[in-house]
Amino acid sequence: MDAKTSEGLRALASDPTLRKIIDRIGPPRIARHRDRFGALVRAIVYQQLSGKAAGTIHRRFVEACGNGRKTPREPEPEEILGTSLVALRSAGLSRQKIAYLQDLAGRTLDGRLPLDRLGRMSDDEIIKTLTEVKGIGRWTAEMFLIFSLGRPDVWPADDLGLRKAVQKAYRLREMPLPRALVARGERFRPFRSYATWYFWQSLAPGEPADPLNAK
Repeated sequence: MDAKTSEGLRALASDPTLRKIIDRIGPPRIARHRDRFGALVRAIVYQQLSGKAAGTIHRRFVEACGNGRKTPREPEPEEILGTSLVALRSAGLSRQKIAYLQDLAGRTLDGRLPLDRLGRMSDDEIIKTLTEVKGIGRWTAEMFLIFSLGRPDVWPADDLGLRKAVQKAYRLREMPLPRALVARGERFRPFRSYATWYFWQSLAPGEPADPLNAK
């Protein structure tokens, strides 16, 4: 555990409720994935689908873009744009998702989505840039900040899992609305990503909380 993480845990432990969760879960295990484009592709493919169905469609999509490649991997932007609409539809993708993926690929290729420079932007700048891509909303951008860029202070107040976890942890009568959750999260600055991860884990200990890299 690095010094910054240790500092963050000490700060979060000042909240008695969260301290109990930290003691139960142990050190944070927030794995980062380096393939930024692949993470966004997965986020689009997996939208509004169950894990099993999304996994099947994603596998077929990878195969369709790979043209028989023996070792499957996330397709590159030019491979997505070079794959026929018929092949993408046969993989199980809706026309809407195909349009989203093509927009993502096109923006990546022409530089409107500068994936290699996102790390030098502020969180708000990154959210603005990502949400200009069709099919990518604020929640996906926030997950990207946590799991692709490792930003330490992200608090996805619209996330249903976080809202449920906070309700359970603090024994609230009702699930907090996003606005109330924003206010509650102020106490966890500047380590709200860690707090988010621990609240998620309090609902499903041991589960790999990584919505952009679902298996």
